[in-house]
Amino acid sequence: MRYVFILLFLYTASLSADINSIKGTELDKYEVNEIEDIKAKKAMQKWLNRDFGLKPHKINYLLPFGYKEGAYKSYVPTDEYRNVEAELQVSLKLYLGTGLFGLNESYYLAYSHRAFWQIYSESSPFRETNYNPEGFIEFPVSDKDTLFNMKSIKLGLAHTSNGQGDNANVVYATPADNPGNRSRSLNYMYSEFAFQYDTLLTEFRLISPFPGTADDKDNPDIMDYLGYTSVKLNYFTGRHMFTFMGRGNFTTGYGAVEATYSYPLIDNAYFFMKVFSGYGESLIDYDNHVTKFSVGFSFSR
Repeated sequence: MRYVFILLFLYTASLSADINSIKGTELDKYEVNEIEDIKAKKAMQKWLNRDFGLKPHKINYLLPFGYKEGAYKSYVPTDEYRNVEAELQVSLKLYLGTGLFGLNESYYLAYSHRAFWQIYSESSPFRETNYNPEGFIEFPVSDKDTLFNMKSIKLGLAHTSNGQGDNANVVYATPADNPGNRSRSLNYMYSEFAFQYDTLLTEFRLISPFPGTADDKDNPDIMDYLGYTSVKLNYFTGRHMFTFMGRGNFTTGYGAVEATYSYPLIDNAYFFMKVFSGYGESLIDYDNHVTKFSVGFSFSR
């Protein structure tokens, strides 16, 4: 059944990739132009177009095969996770408006959902799921006179968690059965600066936990592993796209690197592969070193 789900997901994505031609065909089935109620006509047209303002935020992908070096840590004795799994991410943003301060700035809400799926295990559990709602403001910058060629500044507030509970005080048959606190979360602020040099786009990000939350009991040392700074390079050559991300904490020496490659197969559907090495691949493993190769498809870049 799980393989049928993946095939249906890929088939649906391939159909949505050619949505422009589908729209015209679908609208031809309905008599919209003859409707006299202008407000109802507009609402109906928007519904038929599936136009609700949602756009891709981070990369949207389905990676049926991900291979990790070594076994995943199990937090429950009955869980025996394989080092091969699937991974998927859905990430969307909603544009809210522009120019509240007269600086041509734009306002957005966004949500990203990332899941690690032990699809090759017998019961196919989701090993870990991370949730990441956020809101941000993006200020355009027209810098053509300096070497940096800055294009935008983004300021955001975000939360990320894995939705797990704290079972430390729950009574189990034996102490070994108690998984302890599997809850992971972080509230943080960030600022991001975007630069361009020809087909190379660079994003430099600074991250800071909300005051009073850095020592959260769920993961008091999480910033030691995630770090406060990150740099991401996005490079285009022909139809190919390469990215490289590095982040870390200069004090502790912990961090991570990630490289991706994508190539269009059809409109809005891409061959996608990713290599990750370091800490913080997922929230549950924020303090475990993971080296992993994943391959599959993305539906945005």
